[in-house]
Amino acid sequence: MNSPLSIEVKNLNHLGIVAGIIDEIGLVDQINKILGQHPQSKVSAGQAVKAMILNGLGFVSGTLYMFPKYMDSYACEHLIGEGVLPEHLNDDRLGRVLDQLYLKGLSGIFTLIALAAVKKYGVDLSSLHLDSSSLHLHGEYKTGLPEVAFERNAPTENEDKLLELAPQPINITYGYSRDHRPDLKQFILELICSSDGDIPIFLKAASGNQSDTKTFAKTLVNFRENIDIDALMVADSALYSAENLNLMKSLKWLCRVPLTVGLAKQILLGIDSKDLIQSEITGYSYIVKSSNYAGIEQRWLIVESQERKKADSKQLMRRVQQAQINAHQKLTKLCNEEFACHRDAKKAALHLSEQLKYHCLAEIKISKKQLKPQGKNKNNNQNDWKYYYQISAQLEQDKAAIELENRASGKFILATNIIDESQLSHTDMIKEYKAQQSCERGFAFLKDPLFLTDSIFIKSPERIEALSMIMGLCLLVYTLGQRQLRGILLAQNQEIKNQLGKPTDRPTLRWIFQCFQGIHLLIVNSVSQISNLSDERLWILQFFPSTCRRYYLLV
Repeated sequence: MNSPLSIEVKNLNHLGIVAGIIDEIGLVDQINKILGQHPQSKVSAGQAVKAMILNGLGFVSGTLYMFPKYMDSYACEHLIGEGVLPEHLNDDRLGRVLDQLYLKGLSGIFTLIALAAVKKYGVDLSSLHLDSSSLHLHGEYKTGLPEVAFERNAPTENEDKLLELAPQPINITYGYSRDHRPDLKQFILELICSSDGDIPIFLKAASGNQSDTKTFAKTLVNFRENIDIDALMVADSALYSAENLNLMKSLKWLCRVPLTVGLAKQILLGIDSKDLIQSEITGYSYIVKSSNYAGIEQRWLIVESQERKKADSKQLMRRVQQAQINAHQKLTKLCNEEFACHRDAKKAALHLSEQLKYHCLAEIKISKKQLKPQGKNKNNNQNDWKYYYQISAQLEQDKAAIELENRASGKFILATNIIDESQLSHTDMIKEYKAQQSCERGFAFLKDPLFLTDSIFIKSPERIEALSMIMGLCLLVYTLGQRQLRGILLAQNQEIKNQLGKPTDRPTLRWIFQCFQGIHLLIVNSVSQISNLSDERLWILQFFPSTCRRYYLLV
């Protein structure tokens, strides 16, 4: 008699690509080296981190306490390691790994892994971009670790091990919400990315009420002290203040000048578009000024963007229209008021006119009116009657104020302490500031509803910080894979079809992930094979490293 077939089917999908990138950068070994590995552990710390990254980049929104159930449908041993079963990846094991990461120093671990990957992939770090964003949460958050939590090895064998305090956790609290959810508590993520491929180099969680203006310069200075990278540091206007500029004297920096600097607004309003020089970048023009703000010699580039000018002009029109509605309501209310004297009425009319930003009051008239007595006194002498004063006026647009603001439309000021144009040209200043979108794209990725951030449910600040580093590692793996894929396509002059079926040499890795849905690992009588590897999928896999192809049994 023929023996019955033993068939096992497990999902693989795009996670083979993710696992291959994790393997290529040696992430599992690095985590195990940092945290150590107990010989009796069924799942090493590195494998636990790898499993969490696979979960995060699975785009399924699975919480950690449902992790075994999530991994049960996937080829767990195939993706993570021999002998690793879904039930081993329970919330207790993953939680302990998060605690270990927290105690060892999250930002240091992340930067160590990122710099090793950057070196392997040859990422250009000549310019780095800093930005921050908020992530909101639900519930109460209390510290979950003891004050003295771990031992650190002594510098020499003859010295005793030292007890060391656990790092101070962040404060999950209310603050300025970039997500427009001021009703929810939040924490802040600071991110430093390369302009080459949007690769995250530094990630740090901070308290929800942290101010960028007070911390950005300190973040950059500390980063530069710990990392020997002579890069141009780029940030938004939160970096620009007299205190920050003096703190960053040893750094090369570029940022936008906020209009709260009085001289900046004065310069913008005084620049005529006819005086601007056309940039090599289409749609941009500029003029150069020198500045010694805060005693720091610097170069100011007043830039006008045609695209931004159109958008600013439309927004200005909307603001003027809304201001007219509000002004009309205030004028109607004022005209219905009764004033005791002519002086009070005139003062109120002038006060309202001064308050209006885009309008003014014209043809102001103040009328004296009689208040007839009521009841028994209605036949009294007219000399005993009381008087009151009312205002009438017309609402007119303040064309001078609107034109003045319209002149500043589309313009902004970039400042740098690199005076020599041969080191940083005017055009490169614009390019580097435009590349600030690398951080914005990173935050957009982290805040995607299908990503792990949709399940920030952990109830201690320490584990939230640790989970934020896992999110950063997901972003690192994603951006490295996307950058490598695009680089190989460009080098080989090859293309892949995009969502519209048109060839492109710059596909997103997310689209590639979607192309690999429905791939399974079949184990028939202990023999493994891959199902649904179409010609298109085989064509795509050749542009990924062998570590990725191995998971699809092609190596």
